[in-house]
Amino acid sequence: MNKPEFKLIDHPRKTIELTLDDGRIISGKRDATLEEFLAVIQDPVNPMIVGAIVDGVLRELTYQMKRDAEISLVTMADADGARIYRRSLTFLLTAAFHRCFPKASIAIDHSVSSGGYYCQVEGMADFSEKELEKLKQAMREMVDADVKFVRETVPLEEAIEHFRSVGELDKVRLLKYRKRKNLVLYRAGETRDYHHGYMVPSAGYLKWFDLVLLGNAFTLRFPRRYAPTQLSQMTSYPTLLKTFRAYGDWLDKLGIPSVGALNDAIESGHIDEVILVSEALHEMQISDIAEEIDRRKDQISVILIAGPSSSGKTTTSKRLSIQMIARGITPFALEMDNYFVDREKTPRKADGSFDFESLQAMNIKRLNQDVLRLIQGEEVTLPCYDFKTGISGEGKVVRLNRGDMIILEGIHGLNPQLLSDIKPEQTYKIYVSCLTQLNLDRHNRISTTDTRMLRRIVRDARDRGYSAQDTINRWEAVRLGEKEHIFPYQENADVMFNSALAYELGTLKPLAEPLLRQVPYGTPAHLEAKRLLKFLEWFLPTGNEYVPNNSILREFIGGSILTHFELWKK
Repeated sequence: MNKPEFKLIDHPRKTIELTLDDGRIISGKRDATLEEFLAVIQDPVNPMIVGAIVDGVLRELTYQMKRDAEISLVTMADADGARIYRRSLTFLLTAAFHRCFPKASIAIDHSVSSGGYYCQVEGMADFSEKELEKLKQAMREMVDADVKFVRETVPLEEAIEHFRSVGELDKVRLLKYRKRKNLVLYRAGETRDYHHGYMVPSAGYLKWFDLVLLGNAFTLRFPRRYAPTQLSQMTSYPTLLKTFRAYGDWLDKLGIPSVGALNDAIESGHIDEVILVSEALHEMQISDIAEEIDRRKDQISVILIAGPSSSGKTTTSKRLSIQMIARGITPFALEMDNYFVDREKTPRKADGSFDFESLQAMNIKRLNQDVLRLIQGEEVTLPCYDFKTGISGEGKVVRLNRGDMIILEGIHGLNPQLLSDIKPEQTYKIYVSCLTQLNLDRHNRISTTDTRMLRRIVRDARDRGYSAQDTINRWEAVRLGEKEHIFPYQENADVMFNSALAYELGTLKPLAEPLLRQVPYGTPAHLEAKRLLKFLEWFLPTGNEYVPNNSILREFIGGSILTHFELWKK
C-alpha cells in the first residue's frame, strides 16, 4: 500500500486561490488586492462589485490577499455595498467642494426617500445653480480621471492636528473621545478626511449621481439598491424637510450639533439637562398636535397614525390621548388588526407566504362602513380577528358619544385607499418617525434606520426574548415593508412628529452592546452587529436614571408608566 507523499517547503507558493459562493475559484498572485482578483468576474450587466466578505469579515477592495480564502461578493445591490458606494460618493463630494470653494464648508445632513442626502452649504452668502454646476463638473472630472482614494492609517494625534489645521473642529471634538490610538483617513488629491466605514478604491467607481438645488442647499442623489445603476425619480418632500430642519435648528440652540458636543455634555455631567430639555421638546410637540386637533374638533372624526418600525408610535399615541383627554376630547382606539380578512383570503407573496402587510390583507370595505357608522353615532358590532385560527369573528358592540374621536394606528394609516369613503377633512394624519439630525460630524451622518434598529434590538430582547441576531435577520423584511407601504405616503401627513431624542444613543449603548456581542461569528448578522458596535464606540454611555417614565425611549428600554395605559375602547 502506497503512503501519501508529504513534503516540507520553506517558502509559500506565489499564487493563492479565492473560492466564491457559487464554487468558482479565482487564482492569482499572493499580495494582490481584492480589486485585482475580482476584476476578472466583474460583469457590466450585473451590479458593480464594491467589496467582499473574506472568511466572514467585510473587506474593501484595496485589501491585500495573502492566503487562500472563501469570499462572498458585496455589490451595490447589497446593504453593505450601498453604504460603501454612498459613503464614497460623499467623500467625492466633499473633495470636489473643497477644490471649488476652499473658503466654504459643506454638511451632509439627512437622507431623502427617493435616494439622496440633503446637503447644506456654510460660509457662502449665495449658492446658486451656477455654483452647483461647477461642483458637479468637478465631481465628474474626478470620476473621469479615476482619482485614487488612498487609505492611510495615522496616529490619532496626527489626525486631530490635521482637522484642527483645516478648521474642522467638529471632528476634533469627536476624536477627543476616541479610545483607539489610530484613525483611518482617506486622501483624494489635496483632501484628507475621515469617513465611518469602507470606501471604493477610486472615483471611477462613482458613475451614478446627480446634484439638485434646493434653495441655498442641494440634494446629492444616488442609486437605490433595487436599481443600482439608475437614479429614482426625484420627489418633493417639503413636510419631511421642514421636520428635519426644525429639529436641526433645535439641536443648534441646545448646543449639541454633533456627537462630540453630546459627549461633552455627558463628560461634564450636564446630560440631565439635555434629557430634560429633549423631553420637553417632545411634550411641546405633542401638545401642539393636540391643540391643533382641538381647534379642528368640529371637523375631525378620525386620527390616523403611521410610521416605520420602532419609531415610538405606541407611546406617541398614548401621550397624545392624554393631551386630548386634558382638553375634554375622548379618544377611541379602533384596532386595525381586527380588520384582517380570513387567512385563506390573504394575498400571498412571490414565495408563497402570506403577505399580511398588503392593504388587500385588510377588510377595507367593512372598516370604512364601521368608521362611517361610528362617526354618525350608530351602534356597531366590531370584528375580532383570531390570530391562531386566522378567522374573523364578531367582537364588541360600540357606540361613540358626540365629540369622541377615533384613533386608528397602523402601517397603512397615510394611504388614501385605507379610508376612501371618509371625507379627507374628517381625518387628521400623523406621521411618526425617528428623524435624527444629530450627526457624528459634518460629513458623517447618523442613519435614522440605525437608531431605529438599535431601539428594536433592545426592546425585542427585553419584551420578546429575541436575540440581536433574530432582530437583525428580520430587519431586511421590515425595511422592505416600510419602503412599500409607509414611506411613499409620508408626505400625506398633516403633521410629522419627530420621535428622535438627542441623548438616546448614549442611553441605548450600554444596553445594546452586550446583545450585539452575542451574535455568532461567521453569521450574516455578525457583520451588521460588528458595524453597529463600531458605530456605538463614538458615544459615551449614559445611565437611564434621568429618563422620564413617560418618555418614548422607555418604550424600548423599559420602565414606562404608559405600559398599562389603554386608550378607551368602550
